[in-house]
Amino acid sequence: MAVPIAVLDCDLLLYGRGHRTLDRFKLEDVTDEYLVSTYGFPRQFIYYLVDLLGASLSRPTQRSRAISPETQILAALGFYTSGSFQTRMGDAIGISQASMSRCVANVTEALVERASQFIHFPEDEATVQSLKDDFYGLAGMPGVLGVVDCTHVAIKAPNAEDLSYVNRKGLHSLNCLMVCDARGVLLSAETHWPGSLPDCTVLQQAALASQFETELHKDGWLLGDSSFFLRTWLMTPLHIPETPAEYRYNMAHSATHNVIERTFRTLRSRFRCLDGSKGTLQYSPEKSSHIILACCVLHNISLEHGLDVWSSPATGHMEQPEEEYEQMESMDSEACRIRQELLLTHFS
Repeated sequence: MAVPIAVLDCDLLLYGRGHRTLDRFKLEDVTDEYLVSTYGFPRQFIYYLVDLLGASLSRPTQRSRAISPETQILAALGFYTSGSFQTRMGDAIGISQASMSRCVANVTEALVERASQFIHFPEDEATVQSLKDDFYGLAGMPGVLGVVDCTHVAIKAPNAEDLSYVNRKGLHSLNCLMVCDARGVLLSAETHWPGSLPDCTVLQQAALASQFETELHKDGWLLGDSSFFLRTWLMTPLHIPETPAEYRYNMAHSATHNVIERTFRTLRSRFRCLDGSKGTLQYSPEKSSHIILACCVLHNISLEHGLDVWSSPATGHMEQPEEEYEQMESMDSEACRIRQELLLTHFS
């Protein structure tokens, strides 16, 4: 005889029909201070996300109490910005741990689907020139289209390919390659690289390198630190500066490149799920990569909305492992010529 199987609503089991569920949690019922302190963002920003993601989050469901897009977004923001998973955040909006997990997954997927809309290099000439002008205004470094670096985010040990995710500190991580502009807006974010890969290898294999080598900007370059090889499109500092011009070049390079370090600190401070203070991301490398990318999308959207105050350094223990760089000497004679011309033209 067939035995009927009941599909149980976790929220119903935990709270019963009379519980104050998400459907009754209204943004207008709470203060802006509460929203910022609990979910990390003000009311109008959350309304914008509801408009942006609402269609993706309003999928058909057999459940009698589908969770609204507004609630799903609040749940995900609470996780991203606090680094604390379910109990406290779920209690705040009246959903179970299982529902909280589904909300984070749904919102993450919706944000990742829109990554190319919010994270990209400018294409029109006027915007590209404005990008260069902004960088030049920082420290006098001309022709800069972005600053590039890698940062590690801690993850739990995956079931497979375990050693490939172990970084130099012996921790499991993803090595994330990012490029930002002078304001900290991300122009590129590749968040899936295993933590064992050194920065130079990540860049060599990245879509970013292929993009610059085959498509982009013959009249500008990225700035990278000494963990990368000098390229025609990537200017690195001089290992041992000797002349006044070389010292001035290195100083301008360092002051400009510092923008990406400040951007990493802002990401970790705003999105505490990335900073390691609450533990590692408890997901597979693929899902962890998507969460990091979702936070990058939110970072750019927040800058579009004027939420661009530089944050203080994060307190988490999982910062970018400081590598003892072996200077990446370039065998690219054309790249060396371009850097030398830059020295003579702008720093002599």
